[in-house]
Amino acid sequence: MQKRILKFILPVVFLLTTMLAGCGKSVASQDVLTNASQTNTIIWGVKADTNLFGLMDVKSGNIKGFDVDVAKALTKQILGPSGKAKFVQVTSDTRMPLLKAGNIDAIIATMTITPERQKQVDFSDVYFKAGGSLLVKKGSPIKSVKDLKKGTKVITVQGSTYGENLKKAAPDTQVLQLADYAQAFTALKSGQADALSTDNGILYGMSIQDKNYVVVGGNYTNEPYGIAINKGQKPFVRTVNAALTKIKENGTYDKIANKWFGDVPGFNVKEVK
Repeated sequence: MQKRILKFILPVVFLLTTMLAGCGKSVASQDVLTNASQTNTIIWGVKADTNLFGLMDVKSGNIKGFDVDVAKALTKQILGPSGKAKFVQVTSDTRMPLLKAGNIDAIIATMTITPERQKQVDFSDVYFKAGGSLLVKKGSPIKSVKDLKKGTKVITVQGSTYGENLKKAAPDTQVLQLADYAQAFTALKSGQADALSTDNGILYGMSIQDKNYVVVGGNYTNEPYGIAINKGQKPFVRTVNAALTKIKENGTYDKIANKWFGDVPGFNVKEVK
């Protein structure tokens, strides 16, 4: 009987002790780091439809790209050489719900830091200085957002910031929103729209896939990417920021950036770092 009582009481005592040890902080504020250290694993949400940043390799069945390699480098920096990075596929539309539900520890998926999103999640420091641009077919009369007049159609992706950005930059253009970048690029190539708009880095990846399509007009917005982390995880945010600073200082970041963007015309790692 005594053993049964102890078996019930001890977990409760442990839980109360843990809560009190937090000096008023919620247990959730330490969950990610605690779990990561216990499992030696960090679970990252990454895209699988975005060339250069996160794209599914059909042969290996693995997602590969800049975001994936940065996540791996951060994991090693945080947990040590044996640390493991686990990846869960997300889209612009699903990444926030998956983070909120606790299915992933952090989002590293071409996610722009915005005031609205900062109400829902915390962000790391900027890990990629992106900006909004346009992808068009070679020879298109569209050279910049100034050419997006009444009657033109531009594709964006659901859950991204570009529906709103285009309404501000080109209020007369018609905006079509699709589920992901693969669908968006396919729709552009099939003539369903005159241009596709999102971050320059993502568009460069599409241009490399099909050189009949080019990025034009420079950047019409600033869209810095951050790593999104649930509210109440300040220790994890600080740990990620420290690791990010370290990989930028020791040359790891430059190596990863040049690996993925080195073939992009005019790419300069200093401009995105």
